[in-house]
Amino acid sequence: MILVLLGPPGSGKGTQAKRLIDEKHWPQLSTGDMLRSAISQKSALGLEAKGYMDKGALVPDSVVIGLIAERTKQADCANGFILDGFPRTIPQAEALDQMLAGQARRVDRAVLFEIVDSELVSRLSGRRTCVQCGAMYHIVTAKPKADGVCDKCGSSLTQRDDDKIEVIQKRLAVYHQQTAPLTEYYRKAEKLKVLDASLPADEVNRALHQALK
Repeated sequence: MILVLLGPPGSGKGTQAKRLIDEKHWPQLSTGDMLRSAISQKSALGLEAKGYMDKGALVPDSVVIGLIAERTKQADCANGFILDGFPRTIPQAEALDQMLAGQARRVDRAVLFEIVDSELVSRLSGRRTCVQCGAMYHIVTAKPKADGVCDKCGSSLTQRDDDKIEVIQKRLAVYHQQTAPLTEYYRKAEKLKVLDASLPADEVNRALHQALK
């Protein structure tokens, strides 16, 4: 199965993707990882991508699709794979469909992790991270034993810049503008399933498995 995970930052897509990797043994394709690998290997696409990145420009969709095409031909993708974070726009989704058609494949399912913005802001802005060991806490749902102190190593906890409310709101605005229209794209293609991402992780996982049937 070729699966696309959709949803705003903090909706739990990454958590569920990791569980699917363990349960189904489908690889999760990260465009960031693919870019870094191609650059380190100095492949033709990697060098092309590096040229854009060195100038501070976005890597064109054609290069990213090329990297995905190369990655999906590897043996571990034979039985399917998970895309989380790509496509982000309708043109990217169209390019992905065209690329997969060239391999006689297609996206089988797109799953939307639906959650209201206010819940996301609360979920993300409450996160705290240990400056030493990276352990994660939450000021409401996963408090440390001592306020501001890591249970594991005793170091101080901090709020990451991308977990600050103003940054979260900007990220959500970008998501709604660019990525949310993908839900209609996959709905028209009769491939969309919608999950309530505000539920506990185990309930979301059960709903996800049901959506994949």
